[in-house]
Amino acid sequence: MPVIWALSLSHLLNDTIQALLPSIYPLLKESYGLSFTQIGFITFTFQVVASLLQPVVGGYTDRRPMPYSLATGMAVTLIGLVLLSRAETYPVILVAAVLVGVGSSIFHPEASRIAHLAAGRRRGLAQSLFQVGGNFGSSLGPLAAALIIVPHGQRSILWFTVAATAGIYILGRVGRWYQAHLDERRTQSRSVPHPAWQPSRRQVVASLAILIALIFSKYFYLVSLTNYYTFYLIDRFGVSVQGAQFYLFVFLFAVAAGTILGGPLGDRFGRKYVIWFSILGAAPFALILPHVGLATTVALSAVIGVVLASAFSAILVYAQELVPGKVGLVAGLFFGVAFGVSGIASATLGRLADHVGIGQVFYLCSFFPLIGLLTGFLPNLEKKPAPSA
Repeated sequence: MPVIWALSLSHLLNDTIQALLPSIYPLLKESYGLSFTQIGFITFTFQVVASLLQPVVGGYTDRRPMPYSLATGMAVTLIGLVLLSRAETYPVILVAAVLVGVGSSIFHPEASRIAHLAAGRRRGLAQSLFQVGGNFGSSLGPLAAALIIVPHGQRSILWFTVAATAGIYILGRVGRWYQAHLDERRTQSRSVPHPAWQPSRRQVVASLAILIALIFSKYFYLVSLTNYYTFYLIDRFGVSVQGAQFYLFVFLFAVAAGTILGGPLGDRFGRKYVIWFSILGAAPFALILPHVGLATTVALSAVIGVVLASAFSAILVYAQELVPGKVGLVAGLFFGVAFGVSGIASATLGRLADHVGIGQVFYLCSFFPLIGLLTGFLPNLEKKPAPSA
């Protein structure tokens, strides 16, 4: 558990830094006269770099573990953060985004693997604790932007190098533990039981395709909120930039709070049911959100955040059970897909907002959670619990 909590804390620090980028979009848009298309392309650049690298990193470290790669990744993120604070042109902002993306691509698959190692038989709980750190960090990004960066300007981003430095130290300690437990990792991967039955290769491929479609649904809708929610609130309800950041914090905090539910509930009731509830369960609230006032919008965003957040850890552990022995590759693939979809969604929605308006974007995105209906085609990997006497 100390290792899992250390990973969760480092995930919090990593994703706080990562969340600073979209959180300062209104500031960058005003300072540099950027269009929504250019704003979307910043996220596209960051996410696509991370998307392409993460499966490569995960697959490589499945064969050749690199215990200290986590600290190295955080150091790359630190360099990107310093560059972002000093950027004076749009191309330099893009380079800073690339560096943050490279750092995240190194961090996520290997940290997920170490959480898997430290978890023993409670893999869902371990992934949820790991994920909740990241999601809570994502919620702190806009809060930090509202309290520090918006009042004090772009140069104040340098304050967050303290978080990156702390992350390097923590991940160096985790890497030392991992180095000492590499032999145990090999033994444990053989001792942890596989699912109750192993589906055929065709079922595995079909199930992975469904899971990727669900990731597409989740993150396309999530990006509309994380990247454009502030613009929506400013455009529709006339709130201030600082006020919009606080409302974004409410949503992202709800995402962090909901994340902890997915893993333990999946361990207890089965991951398929958690995935079903999380993706499809958000649909009614998403469909209502574009048609209500400010207070109800904020309340619905919190409900959506809690419900939608429980999906990723359940999807990730389900996929790792589908493909046993490929923990890093599967983690890299799904983190990569999540980042890639987020980047494509950000660029697409930004361009769409330039043409049809931000309100219409939110209306169209409200239908994405309905893709959760595909969950019904996933096989059950867990044994059904025996009826109690």
